[in-house]
Amino acid sequence: MGSRSTQKAVAELTFEQALDELDALVRRMEAGELALDDALAAYRRGAELARHCQGKLAVAEQEIRKLDGDVLTPLDPSELRGA
Repeated sequence: MGSRSTQKAVAELTFEQALDELDALVRRMEAGELALDDALAAYRRGAELARHCQGKLAVAEQEIRKLDGDVLTPLDPSELRGA
């Protein structure tokens, strides 16, 4: 897994960057490419990335609620088909 000095701080990552890094970590862990210590470090980093993404999504949801006047309506899939 890269050294900590070359990794960007999680708080500095965009949602997309964090999600891409998390996806790459999961693939490497699932492939069994990492030694135990590296796997533990990857797990810690992945948990941090996941929390970051969840936080970004929560902020986006709050912004949408504010824009929609606190009324989130369920998505109607039939409306998407007509588009």
